[in-house]
Amino acid sequence: MKIQIKITDLKKVSELDFYWKNSDYKNLLKEFGYPDVEAIAENELLDYLFLAILDYKPAEAAEIILTYKMSDKLNDGQIQNLANEMLLDKLAEEYPDPALHFDIFNINQFLRKAYNGSFPDTEATIITAEIQGMEEEDEMTKEILIKALSNGLRESNLVKRLYGDQLNGTLPFEDAGKVIWHFRKLSENEVEIITSNYLIAREDFGTMEFEAELKYFEED
Repeated sequence: MKIQIKITDLKKVSELDFYWKNSDYKNLLKEFGYPDVEAIAENELLDYLFLAILDYKPAEAAEIILTYKMSDKLNDGQIQNLANEMLLDKLAEEYPDPALHFDIFNINQFLRKAYNGSFPDTEATIITAEIQGMEEEDEMTKEILIKALSNGLRESNLVKRLYGDQLNGTLPFEDAGKVIWHFRKLSENEVEIITSNYLIAREDFGTMEFEAELKYFEED
């Protein structure tokens, strides 16, 4: 399949506003021992939560939040290690399992804000792109998006170096979700894509308008 891509906007951000909900703030206030959560006005939940968090040491707070968000993915020992290491390293970029980078990014940046910069800063990239040439019956997927974007990336880009065989169809692309964190269609031909700035930054693109021929793995 051959498609045309035009990147109309690309920005680097330090937080993603859709990750945390008021329900998360309420649940976390309870986890941090606040006694009367329901009495707090909705627009004051985050302020109260930050105050509650500051009663704890950074690693202790990190462990509570990681347990709340990631106990279905990590065991207690892994969470404890991660909580301690987050203060020192950019684990949203360096943690061995890239499938967890999205959650770690959001938790890290939340803690960084609560503790006024004590945690290392990490960034995400939000790309808005127009994609032409897809058939009506073709469903937009993370695999299609990363294969499309890769055609505009320089050869030195980390995604091209790590996933070259998957991008060119030599291997099945089982890791697309580790690169594309989130996407949503803005219109019939326009899509917003979120990834790690460590993986894809503005300077990684050689051009903002390009063509892509998507190749898929075929079993013998």
